[in-house]
Amino acid sequence: MSRKTVLKHKNYDVHSVTSVSPLGKINANIATWVMQSAMQGKFLTVALFKTDYTIQLVRESMILNVNLLAQDQAKKLIPKLGRKSGLTSNKFINLPFEVDERGCPFLTEAIGYVQCKCVGSIDSGDHELFVCEVLKQVTLNPDKEVLTNNYLRENGLVRG
Repeated sequence: MSRKTVLKHKNYDVHSVTSVSPLGKINANIATWVMQSAMQGKFLTVALFKTDYTIQLVRESMILNVNLLAQDQAKKLIPKLGRKSGLTSNKFINLPFEVDERGCPFLTEAIGYVQCKCVGSIDSGDHELFVCEVLKQVTLNPDKEVLTNNYLRENGLVRG
């Protein structure tokens, strides 16, 4: 058995963060570092990688949706949303989605999504943490299984 660092033993739910710029540009990524940060689900904290296109859109608009992904989305979405840049490809081609009343996309095949407004951020090394007020939560597909980092590892979709 290989020795992992302690944090490699943690299992995280897998999400897609979707956002829209004030000019209507949209993007989606893969994010595992999302956590509830207030009682009754009033706030989430979302870690976004500083070089991703999604973070640019979030900084411009300060709005996003956190989509809780399902296991049946893994093989299609990990390569599409996690290994390509929205700067050079349209990630929404052949991707089932709709937009909320703010024009922000959400993934219709996800378990559901949390509509958020960013109220602040803090530097966190190679990521930036966005503190987000939860505006509403929408359950779309409650019977699906939550996609986790362990599932991705076990199925060879991410490295160890």
